[in-house]
Amino acid sequence: MRPTGRSFLPDALKAFGCLLIVLHHLASYGPMSDVVLRAWPQWIDGLYEHGRLAVQVFLVCSGFLMAQTLDKIATWGVALALRMVWRRYLRLVIPLLAALSVTVLMTELLRGGEAMPHLSATPDWQSALAHLLLVQHVLDIEALSAGIWYVAIDFQLYLITLLTLLCAAKVSHRFPLWDLKAVSWQIWMGLSLVSLLVWNLNDDLDNYGVFFFGSYGMGLLASRGRQNQPSLRGWAVLVSLGGLALWVDPRWRIVTAWACALLLMAAPATWFSAERLPGRWRQIIQSLSEMSYSVFLIHYAVIISVSAFVFAFWPDDVWANALGMGVTVGLSVWLGGAMQRLTERQPHDLKHLLAWSLVFMTSVWLAMNWS
Repeated sequence: MRPTGRSFLPDALKAFGCLLIVLHHLASYGPMSDVVLRAWPQWIDGLYEHGRLAVQVFLVCSGFLMAQTLDKIATWGVALALRMVWRRYLRLVIPLLAALSVTVLMTELLRGGEAMPHLSATPDWQSALAHLLLVQHVLDIEALSAGIWYVAIDFQLYLITLLTLLCAAKVSHRFPLWDLKAVSWQIWMGLSLVSLLVWNLNDDLDNYGVFFFGSYGMGLLASRGRQNQPSLRGWAVLVSLGGLALWVDPRWRIVTAWACALLLMAAPATWFSAERLPGRWRQIIQSLSEMSYSVFLIHYAVIISVSAFVFAFWPDDVWANALGMGVTVGLSVWLGGAMQRLTERQPHDLKHLLAWSLVFMTSVWLAMNWS
């Protein structure tokens, strides 16, 4: 846990990105957005086309906060890295299993309705195991919920970053004059460059962390650059990386990631402490940031549930469907807070992993039998 207030800017960006992702999926999965589209086509089209850019904000913020965590560790070794990987896996998977348990049952309950043509297929044991191991997209298995590909990508990026630190530690140990932070910084810069100029241009790689490492890496580099408030070298690297990537192939996702990384590196310290913001607003934003992962996981189940209810009573009423979209956002945040208390604030250990795995497998078994 980070000290209160010290990470307010990335917290605010995560809170904004969380809401934007919910709105993007509302625009992507009808029928409510299909009805609202008739009255406000520009809003729905904008959310559908550009709402997904919030992913880039999450990637940069994750990299930025990851670098802050890593900089507190002076000595690296394989045993430490494995413990960190295990803790990260538990932190990601336990809330995921809780959310999927709900989503799988709601999907099967609503299956067959004409309003829900986009529901995922009934899971089987292979699909369940793939989701448990975060390899569903790598194995070309249909996801059981919207957006959960990001969870697997986040875990892959975490693994890649730890591998770079292990490599940097080996180099620093062999050449004592080479500082660990300097070596890791150069590795991150090189990987980010290759990702932005090569891997991110190949859509066949979008199931792998290397496709997204350019954005994640800019977050890592922004954090390191900020340590010198910010350093001239940090500015030069970030400006060059983004400029070169956009010169090779202009992409809105890279523009977004680049701007976010520059903001995090250049923002004054008061933006991180939020000392000038009223305490109530600061608390609301930080609370939403803390529950953003749970909101991200549970919102698809809320979307399909509210959509089915609104379609059953007001299938063509614009205002009812617009209100339904608003209610969906509010319910997603409320249920996300409840799920955060149920999973994220509980111990992340093998006992809780096994318990939620059992709940998830039971949900899969029930869905298979209902179908």
